[in-house]
Amino acid sequence: MSPQFKAGRQVAIVGYAHSVVRRHAERPLGALAVDVAREAIADAGLRPGTVDGFVTAALFPTAGAHAVVDGVSTVSANWLAERLDVAPRYVAGFQGIGQIPGSVALAVNVIASGAADYVLLHRALHNPPGRYHDNPMCEARGLQQWTAPQGFFGPLPMIALPANEYLQRYGADREALAAVVVEARKNGARIPWSYWHKRPLTTEEYLAAAMINDPVCRYDCDIPVDGVAAFVLTSAERARDLPNKPVYVAGYASSGTIPRRLPLHWPLDDIMAGGAEVARQLWRHTGVGPGDVDLPQVYDGFSPFVLFWLEALGFCPLGEAHRFVQDGGIDSDAPGGLPVLSGGGALGNGRMHGIPQMLECYLQLAGRAGERQRESATVGLACHSSPHYGGAVVYTTTPW
Repeated sequence: MSPQFKAGRQVAIVGYAHSVVRRHAERPLGALAVDVAREAIADAGLRPGTVDGFVTAALFPTAGAHAVVDGVSTVSANWLAERLDVAPRYVAGFQGIGQIPGSVALAVNVIASGAADYVLLHRALHNPPGRYHDNPMCEARGLQQWTAPQGFFGPLPMIALPANEYLQRYGADREALAAVVVEARKNGARIPWSYWHKRPLTTEEYLAAAMINDPVCRYDCDIPVDGVAAFVLTSAERARDLPNKPVYVAGYASSGTIPRRLPLHWPLDDIMAGGAEVARQLWRHTGVGPGDVDLPQVYDGFSPFVLFWLEALGFCPLGEAHRFVQDGGIDSDAPGGLPVLSGGGALGNGRMHGIPQMLECYLQLAGRAGERQRESATVGLACHSSPHYGGAVVYTTTPW
């Protein structure tokens, strides 16, 4: 592998838009996506016809049996480009591990190679009527015959297993998870488009919540929502002529293949070993290290992920993240606190699947966070999914 990303800091985010996040939107997901795309393009100082590249990750992240309908439950890059009535040179959807880092990688590579000049990256999330993970399966075949009949089905037991491993191995307790959730909800309550706007959570409320899959309670899970976000990316050279301060992509890393296990079996050792490799690739790819990052945004689709990412990336020694968060180490309001959830994350916004992390990096580094603006943020990091089954992107304020 090359020691550093050759296209690092050659591509920048130059505009964005974000819908209000709702449990169930009043309009179809596709209609929201079209409006948000137009707003993002206008925010970048461009016209729709100028955009010649479209990328997304159109995964509908449910274990249920809901129908996947383009423009209704998901929005592909092709669907969106057609509705904007443009003739792009490049259209693609990322289908691998780490949906947002993978989509950013597509956009960066396309612009750096000259295959497109201005790329719109979007993500559209849908919350269908009924139970989000409801599945009418009456029989289990293949490997699932050894797990599903026993109740090991869907993402909740998947995350509960390594969460229990972590708590037992390191002598941690659920107060550590409470500290994560309370911090996310505190910050999400400050964000106007968040589902949890003006609705923070207390530790007492967290600990009193119904258990779903021990040690995971309802507040440890991001809530399914309808919402759309979009970003415009272009070359660093073109970005100089546009109205917003550019935020540069320094590089990225995505996890590789994971050990072959039974379906949804994610042992803690697999997560941490895979995460350590992602971190090694990321630091080598970008030329920065944990000490250079002043705005880390770790993924929190489930609260234990925060502990895993903190340790995998080197912000905490192995087995120490639970003490770190309980001692106020991630309090974004405290001097010296590591602001890993300053943008609210998924727990503080809703299941926007990696968008809150990317958006917080963009807003803070571009100086567009308003009342939430942090001083001297220069290097941001946005993670997505599990450390062994996702990825991360580093953003900077300078093109060098």
